[in-house]
Amino acid sequence: MIGREAELAHLVSLYENPSFEFLVMYGRRRVGKTTLLQEFAKSRNAIFYPAQEKNDSLNLADFSQMVQLHFDGTSLAPFTSWKDAFTYIGTRASERVAIIIDEFPYIAEENPTVKSILQHVIDHSWKDNPNIMLVLCGSSISFMESDVMGAKSPLHDRQTSSFEVLPFDYLDSARFFPGYSNEQKLIAYGILGGVPRYLEAFDSRRPIQENIAERIVRNGAYLREEPMNLLRAEFRNPNIYNSILSAIAGGHNRPAEIADYIHEEKTKVSKYLVSLQSLRLIDKRVPCGEAMSSRKGIYALRDNFFTFWFRYLFDNGAYYSMLGPDAAAQQIVADLPNLMGNAFEGICKEYLVRRARAGLLPFVPYQMGRWWGTNPAIKAQDDVDILLLDKGKRQAIFVECKFTSSPMPHEEYEDLETAMLAFPDIPEKQMMFISKSGFKDSVVRHAEEDGTVLLTLDDLFEV
Repeated sequence: MIGREAELAHLVSLYENPSFEFLVMYGRRRVGKTTLLQEFAKSRNAIFYPAQEKNDSLNLADFSQMVQLHFDGTSLAPFTSWKDAFTYIGTRASERVAIIIDEFPYIAEENPTVKSILQHVIDHSWKDNPNIMLVLCGSSISFMESDVMGAKSPLHDRQTSSFEVLPFDYLDSARFFPGYSNEQKLIAYGILGGVPRYLEAFDSRRPIQENIAERIVRNGAYLREEPMNLLRAEFRNPNIYNSILSAIAGGHNRPAEIADYIHEEKTKVSKYLVSLQSLRLIDKRVPCGEAMSSRKGIYALRDNFFTFWFRYLFDNGAYYSMLGPDAAAQQIVADLPNLMGNAFEGICKEYLVRRARAGLLPFVPYQMGRWWGTNPAIKAQDDVDILLLDKGKRQAIFVECKFTSSPMPHEEYEDLETAMLAFPDIPEKQMMFISKSGFKDSVVRHAEEDGTVLLTLDDLFEV
């Protein structure tokens, strides 16, 4: 299992703690939750039950069989109720045992009383039993946050721990591609993002263009229909969600613009945007330093692969089928520098987060993100790829990210100097440039004089 060392260590620490533990674990589909739990359960006393989209009686029967086989070595008649099943576990847990229910929403949505039953068992039995560790896991993030941990849930405040399993960042994702150069690793991440199931689809022994042709574009390839399949699994009518994601991928990133583009009412679009945020597929972003209520807020795709898919496959699927996967992949690769612009900004931000956590920045950023707005010094619109601000807005780092095929020219250096003029009240400012192809000599000389940080792709892999 690549990555997840921190998450696995957390599970182990809960298991080794001599008291009742109740972990709520959640995360978007394909992110590797089941693999993580299976790895944890492999060498421990555990009952791992993967709930399925069945009716309540069948799930209870399957759970009963698994519990009875674990404790008795044989399967008897199913328990008559979930209460009986949970009570039985409490009476038989004479040594530490982890009770893992994967995709718990499949059970609770079919039988909502299960949450109240669990709450009663925890309060009156399990919380005093040091041998029980309970793990409830689910892919429905909104359900796990509201119906399991929310204030109106019977299980509210019963959990002793919770965490969301997140996609990998660029550095962990790079571990899936040992045969690639650093540049190729970043391009693969720009295409696939950090979802393990997507990363596993590429073979680093094969060129990126060949992987695109065989693992994404070719009819029948797993990734060919993955975004559509995920949306169908989450929503009864995915059409409007597809339209919204396509609009955002095409640069229509404000609610009014999206509504006009897809010919829907703005209030309806706003409701769907909330749902897409709960799936972690989009983010609302405001200029760094401003409140989330800012009227400058825009929406952006959060997932690299969804960005790739809606840019290339959503509208061009039929065309690519006629063109053939090899020729289609060739066209896509020719356009990848345009895709990588925004993806590289995200990579650089992840690099800075790692540096901050390691205490390797001049200060711990209180706010970090893209900035855009009016620059009074030039009386025109301006922007900064990444702005880092300390809590008191006394220190700032201004970062520009360039994924171009030629060394960064001095004009880019001067543009960032100009952008800093929009922040006259911040006394301590530093500039940083991260460039795929290095820097012109004049940039290097100027940076040495100013104490500006210049980084290349290889530096991103030396955190």
